[in-house]
Amino acid sequence: MNMEFNKIFAALLVAGILAYFGSFVSNFIIHPKHLEENAFKVEVAETSGAPGAAAPAEAEPIDDLLATADATQGEKVAKVCAACHTFDNGGANKVGPNLAGIIGSKHAHKGDFAYSDAMKEKSGETWTVDAMNKFLWSPKKSIPGTKMTFAGIKKPEDRAALIKWLELQR
Repeated sequence: MNMEFNKIFAALLVAGILAYFGSFVSNFIIHPKHLEENAFKVEVAETSGAPGAAAPAEAEPIDDLLATADATQGEKVAKVCAACHTFDNGGANKVGPNLAGIIGSKHAHKGDFAYSDAMKEKSGETWTVDAMNKFLWSPKKSIPGTKMTFAGIKKPEDRAALIKWLELQR
């Protein structure tokens, strides 16, 4: 009987020591002080509250940027689009329609794609550079009700490069 008591007491003592040691190690590893030291700091531009400091309410014109836009840079930007779109002539639709020859085409022009009603309403309009610029800046603001969930490309240089590259995809 005495030996059984010693075994139980030793088991409880070892369990307590392990729990204390585990608590000590976890506090050392995950202590908030250490989290602050190892955290990734995100740099955010300060806004002065001045009238020109706010984000633009609509896409900036890119006509001047198109003259010097780099189509190879546009191809890199298009990799974001490639998650939902294809670009090769006659290519299949994915989540979004194939975009080969999109510049100069009518909105909702692909008969084998299920466009949103909002996009279908624009089917008489042409995808001009200006229309594409506005859509790429913010699809939801450009065509409210579109199925496209992409947030948009905010840098005008990237939009200009992408549009330049899209013009070559025929």
